[in-house]
Amino acid sequence: MTDSGASTPAGGAALTGDGAAAVAPGLPATGDRRLLCTVLLPLVSATTWLAVIHLLAGFVIGVVVLPLVLVGLILGCALLPTLPAGVAVLASTFWLCGLLARGERARFELLLGRQIRSGWMPPADTWWRAIVRNFMSAATWRYLAYALLRLPLSLLEVVLVLTVWGQGLALAAIPAYVWAAPGGVHVDGMAVHGFWLLAVATVTGVALLLAAPHVTRGLATMDAAVGGLLLQTDRRAELTARIGELETTRAQVVDAAAAERMRIERDLHDGAQQRLVSLAMELGRAKAKFSSDPAAAAIIVSEAHEQAKQALSELRHLVRGVHPPVLTARGLDAALSSLAALCPVPVTVRVDLPVIRPPSAIEAIAYFVVAEALTNVAKHAHASHAEVVVKGDPGLLTLVVSDDGVGGADQSGQGLSGLAARVAGVDGRLKVTSPQGGPTVIEVALPCGS
Repeated sequence: MTDSGASTPAGGAALTGDGAAAVAPGLPATGDRRLLCTVLLPLVSATTWLAVIHLLAGFVIGVVVLPLVLVGLILGCALLPTLPAGVAVLASTFWLCGLLARGERARFELLLGRQIRSGWMPPADTWWRAIVRNFMSAATWRYLAYALLRLPLSLLEVVLVLTVWGQGLALAAIPAYVWAAPGGVHVDGMAVHGFWLLAVATVTGVALLLAAPHVTRGLATMDAAVGGLLLQTDRRAELTARIGELETTRAQVVDAAAAERMRIERDLHDGAQQRLVSLAMELGRAKAKFSSDPAAAAIIVSEAHEQAKQALSELRHLVRGVHPPVLTARGLDAALSSLAALCPVPVTVRVDLPVIRPPSAIEAIAYFVVAEALTNVAKHAHASHAEVVVKGDPGLLTLVVSDDGVGGADQSGQGLSGLAARVAGVDGRLKVTSPQGGPTVIEVALPCGS
């Protein structure tokens, strides 16, 4: 055997005498391969083609939205002398712009990975206040500006993208076209031939192709910047609206707590307290008769015993309405089942909760909402059946109480407004649907994230 003085690593490169790796014939060096990947990878990168899709989709959206918005603005302004019609058309146009903004935020996040903070506004009390607030909101006018700008901006972006990609492909493919064309290629009667002319065209086409991904990403970045400027919520306005809602809900929670305290005091005074006073008087009579008429005293004690049991029952009912022990011990499912068993109207309870229980405050509010709703069903709905559905999702507890009664529930009444105040106190939402003739559906969403 002969010793050549050089070893061959597994990678296929031989080590020279000074220890340097010699590249095998036909294989590019590691640095060259890295450079080649850096240059060619953007051409096939998912980011590049998602940006292309984003720009083309923006053009299509602009073509659809711009005529609708222009027609809505022109028609709404023309009908403003007839106030209701003009306001309705303009409100519909602004609603379309808001819908476009929500869809565009989702498109930016899906295709470009750019998250644009969405707007938040507290719910309006009436529909006309919602319209007035929408007209006066700066975000609405920014959404309108975005809807008007979408098509011109996308048109410019699409022209640039198609130009750089199309011209790059056309110029890079000229040699193959010249070679394949029978009789050569003639431009203005002159034959296209010559090595240098084709070489310049090919190099220009390859350069355009290599630059096309970067141009595409740059245009997508510019588009995202415009979208962020016009579709992002003004943080200061959002905080101002949030503070206003918190002040309102705080006042509602204080009023609801005061009303609940007064209810408990009234129930204690008119119920258990009166029975306990009567019980004390009966026991006093029995004590006076023990020596003279033991039989009559025994009858009085028996009546006092019944009154004591009734007072205990009323106290248990009062405690159950505030915060029942079964809710703490066994959770919302058992507490709502117990509540439904006491309702004079047949109630079906379906509870689907995760293994981890919601916070105790959220459970208490959910229990109170169902208790008050079933009380209203028993007193006012004239229903033959009611249903309670509770579902726990990550970060959200939803419950629906429905009945087949006569409907016509007034959300501004003391009972339902108190429920809305309790729910709003934890950033929840309550919706009541109760047309005349029924049915009545109360939907509540309670946030219960950590």
